[in-house]
Amino acid sequence: MRPKYEYGSEVRLIRNVRNDGTYPGTEVGELLMRRGEVGCVYDVGTYLQDQLIYRVHFLEAGRTVGCREEELIAADAEWIQNRFEFRDKVLILCDLRMGEQLIASKGDQGEIEGVLRDDQRDIQYNLYINGHSICIPERALAAAPARTEADDSVDAATEAARGGDYG
Repeated sequence: MRPKYEYGSEVRLIRNVRNDGTYPGTEVGELLMRRGEVGCVYDVGTYLQDQLIYRVHFLEAGRTVGCREEELIAADAEWIQNRFEFRDKVLILCDLRMGEQLIASKGDQGEIEGVLRDDQRDIQYNLYINGHSICIPERALAAAPARTEADDSVDAATEAARGGDYG
């Protein structure tokens, strides 16, 4: 098991990194570093004798985080930043159908469940919309307008009729 990155290598995160319980001073599940951040490797170790763990210092954030090799690429490798993240609210820019069934109309709002980066030129998202989970390209989505205090003051009957709040 030879490391792909050595001491001093500049690397970029390709996944969000959350505290798995090993980062002191933060809650489990708390976001430590966002995908796209660039840092410098300053140590390589192993976990359970079968996983390489890189200790990466992210200068701008002032944090050192343990990263698995599959979470990193070389800092100078092709990278396009995704526009949306987990739980972001988005609007679809076209009608969506499954077979003959219309599952969502242009302008309907959904929620991002995951980011798929298999192809840097065509970022895809797992989207939850109108009771369906689908995969959709970034180019078919727009950011939903920010919620206002008036949006948050919906009465209980209206909220129940809508089927609950997914935010």
